[in-house]
Amino acid sequence: MRYHRNIKMLRGQLDAAPFVMVFFLVLIFVLLGNLVYTPGVQVRLPVTDNLPGLDNPSVSVAVDPQGRFYFENQLMSELELRQRLEALAGSTPGLILIVHADRDVSYDTLVQLTQLARKSGIEEALLATMPRLFSKEHTPTESPR
Repeated sequence: MRYHRNIKMLRGQLDAAPFVMVFFLVLIFVLLGNLVYTPGVQVRLPVTDNLPGLDNPSVSVAVDPQGRFYFENQLMSELELRQRLEALAGSTPGLILIVHADRDVSYDTLVQLTQLARKSGIEEALLATMPRLFSKEHTPTESPR
């Protein structure tokens, strides 16, 4: 049996209809994916650069823009939060409180939470932040002319 050596795979024109259909399907999935409800409370953390991590054990408390406290994925009153933090601070020495506070949380609420942590026996509180996606060094300041 003889095989042709000079076979050209695409002799005809390229049909764009399948590519357009796939593009529209991807577009529909992306748009519907943005509309899907995500449970939970949205907390927008501030963005910073070059902050170190932790060595000691830590516990996290989230604060939404309305000043409500969330601990272990549950909405807590100040009294409940203080009792839970006292129990953790008593069993874990050197515990650090990490505060996941929204950008719009007032300074008074942050001070109130850190004072609550001190009364519970936690001596150190840190504010959680998000890292920058791109460093400032690599972004151009002016466009070339």
